[in-house]
Amino acid sequence: MATIQVRVDDDTKKAADALFSSLGMDTSTAVRMFLMASLDSYGLPFPVKIRMPTSDLREAIEDTRLRKNLFGPFKSAEEAVAAMLEE
Repeated sequence: MATIQVRVDDDTKKAADALFSSLGMDTSTAVRMFLMASLDSYGLPFPVKIRMPTSDLREAIEDTRLRKNLFGPFKSAEEAVAAMLEE
């Protein structure tokens, strides 16, 4: 049997231990469950996203729309690429 060591801050460890204990398991069992779920799904068992504050995202989208037409419709892939390369 192999051993995996992970370093986390004390507060995270205490909070995770309390959470998993309330679910009737220890942290080692929860980690084993995560690993098995990862193998079962052949990836992470949850979506991984970049979280951007809504206001920043809205501003970035509006800025992009003002500068370039990246949303089409385009008649060809070449036209779409040309729109992305416009300055």
